[in-house]
Amino acid sequence: QVQLVESGGGLVQPGGSLRLSCAASGSIFSINAMGWYRQAPGKQRELVATITSGGSTNYADSVKGRFTISRDNDKNTVYLQMNSLKPEDTAVYYCNADISAVVGIGFRRNDYWGQGTQVTVSS
Repeated sequence: QVQLVESGGGLVQPGGSLRLSCAASGSIFSINAMGWYRQAPGKQRELVATITSGGSTNYADSVKGRFTISRDNDKNTVYLQMNSLKPEDTAVYYCNADISAVVGIGFRRNDYWGQGTQVTVSS
């Protein structure tokens, strides 16, 4: 079994910062791309940022210059540093990872999601 566990959400004032973490655990053979998505009330889930196993990054236009995604491959962990937070950043943030898990004598590649962590930006 593979699990993604997120941490670091919370309440912050506009202009503040938060750092989200997401650790993958279980019978992991390899991790390909990892990323963060978010879903605000009444809206569809949207991409925030992604990072490949080689470190190439991609950001939503709405967070460019304010958020930074990074990963520690030794720890199977992805991070999202969020600066200059705005009320419109309020959402549940979900970690996503493209993981090849060990299954028997082989492996199976699947998309995995974390349980989500709430980020609220409000004064």
